[in-house]
Amino acid sequence: MTSNSSNPKNRKADLLTVLQHQASSQIPWVPFAGVHVGKLTGYNASEVLQDAEKLYESLLEANRLYAPDGQPVVFDLQIEAEILGCELLWAEESPPTVATHPLQSDPTIPTYLPTPQDGRLPIILDVMQRMKSAVGEHTALYGLITGPFTLASHLRGTEIFMDMIDQPEYVTKLLRYTSGFVEKVASFYIAAGMEVIAVVDPMISQISPRHFKRFMSEPFSQLFKNIREQKVFSAFFVCGDATKNLDVMCQTGPDCIAVDENIDMVYAQSILSQYNITLQGNIPLTTRMLLGTQEDNMQYVIELLDKLDHHNMIISPGCDMPYDTPVENVIGVAEAIRNPEQTRRMLMNYQQVDMDLSHIEIPDYHHLEKPLMEVFTLDSASCAACSYMLLAAERATQALQGQIDMVEYKMTSTENIARLKKMGIQNLPAILINGELKFSSLIPGQQELIETIQGFFVS
Repeated sequence: MTSNSSNPKNRKADLLTVLQHQASSQIPWVPFAGVHVGKLTGYNASEVLQDAEKLYESLLEANRLYAPDGQPVVFDLQIEAEILGCELLWAEESPPTVATHPLQSDPTIPTYLPTPQDGRLPIILDVMQRMKSAVGEHTALYGLITGPFTLASHLRGTEIFMDMIDQPEYVTKLLRYTSGFVEKVASFYIAAGMEVIAVVDPMISQISPRHFKRFMSEPFSQLFKNIREQKVFSAFFVCGDATKNLDVMCQTGPDCIAVDENIDMVYAQSILSQYNITLQGNIPLTTRMLLGTQEDNMQYVIELLDKLDHHNMIISPGCDMPYDTPVENVIGVAEAIRNPEQTRRMLMNYQQVDMDLSHIEIPDYHHLEKPLMEVFTLDSASCAACSYMLLAAERATQALQGQIDMVEYKMTSTENIARLKKMGIQNLPAILINGELKFSSLIPGQQELIETIQGFFVS
């Protein structure tokens, strides 16, 4: 099967029409293919994120194969953090992760603002300009910037959650700085030809609406206002279960909100429609795109089409696609969006195979020598919220000096997905202690987590 690429000039027009909240002839398709593009050309993640030629070659191949209406040039939430002195841990099949947090030991907020010559920006800006020339006529290009809260978390580490309670003014100042920093990066991307600026802030799912209003409303509102004044579109991209924050996110004024599989699309659309904001999402990354069949992915798209209002709608993966996502699955998604009736006929005999859970062994929690903390993540190597949830668990484990066991289950294998289903866990990231769900899509402070664990100690 090959993706339908008829009338390519209309594809970009459809996307921009939807971002203007007008009726379009076709629901747009935006594959969030970050390091996955390297898989198409035989390059690993480190190569495509640090080599302009390899990134450009890979993006062109993704554009050819997937015939997107919109396409991100790079999906790496560590670009800004690297410029500000965070050390990165590089991987071959995912973006790098932040290994150090400069404001953890010295909380002094920087004043430095980026220039186009900083860090990997010269590579990214070069590729943006080349992609604009090569595919800009028929594909709207996305520039992705790290959201102010996630960048602040990269700089400060998990202490930022306690700061919200103990030092609220400090958090306000830090977010004002990080917002100004990424605003400058956005201006570079706009000058390079990007027509959509996506503010990607997975950490938003880890806070309450009260904290969002207290700390996030002003910087995000100002950021989207600035993007709008530069005559381009904006998207607010959040990962995890941000259901509780959808309304306050809408109030900051983005053109679009993109969500992942943790959020019910019907409910999300009911909120966003009140503000006339476009909804984007939310094909599951692992259970469908990475580990499912082509038919599984096509069926998911058809189900989205059947249950959602097609106005103000863009279909995408829930977040950055895993590196090893099968090409045929992505092509199947594009086909289902472009030719839904033909897809329905193809799926007439479709039956999803039920996952076998019988082989999954659940620990005998009542007879463990010491408490067991289980951390369920999408993938802590590529999901910022997941990495900080895991970090909180690791720090608590270290502080308790051998009094507790800890294990992480990443949803990058069928075995771990089966465990997730058997345990009945609905949202990620999550922490369970002795089989009891204690934290879900909310990263705990260290003392709170330690006290929760101590409640399981046998006296």
